[in-house]
Amino acid sequence: MSVDVAWAIDWVRRSAQTIAEHRDELIELDRQIGDGDHGENLDRGFRAVVAKLDALEEPPAEIGDVLKLVATTLMSTVGGAAGPLYGTAYLRAAKVTAAAELDSAGVVALIEAALEGIVARGKATTGEKTMVDAWSPAAEAAVAAADAGGTPADVLAAAAKAATAGAESTVPLAATKGRASYLGERSIGHLDPGARSSELLLADAAAAAAA
Repeated sequence: MSVDVAWAIDWVRRSAQTIAEHRDELIELDRQIGDGDHGENLDRGFRAVVAKLDALEEPPAEIGDVLKLVATTLMSTVGGAAGPLYGTAYLRAAKVTAAAELDSAGVVALIEAALEGIVARGKATTGEKTMVDAWSPAAEAAVAAADAGGTPADVLAAAAKAATAGAESTVPLAATKGRASYLGERSIGHLDPGARSSELLLADAAAAAAA
């Protein structure tokens, strides 16, 4: 079994719809410990991605082509930290997905590359109340699921479940990276908006594979 270009496109479209639906939630989460623009910026970015997808004369040939389009569009349209972080994540993922289909190992490579991009760009590690706290356990769960013989859909489902737990783990943490770090102890008790949006996007990847 594998996931293909149609899956990647479905993932992007689901992501745009989900971010739009959770726009106000992400704005409020970011308002509590950041500058309040996370939901608005991501919504604008993914709307632009869908518009570019719709304008293509020919469908993308490879999954990497879809992810590169997401990366370049987010980098050019999303302000704040989210644009560079997600842009780098999708760009790194695009480089390891130059194929029309991905098996379970390919899905693991995608998730690990995205995580590496976020870490490289944000200079963050787990426990610092960032999106890394969602992506790192997602990558670990993806590896475990693939090693256990899971299908790409199984791998994505495991990654999404771990990302949800990872995002929730940011609530009791004190932020030590990014704008939220200025709040110090006052950031404790709040869900990190980047971890929350990461959780949503990975859930959409899993949902697209299960469809």
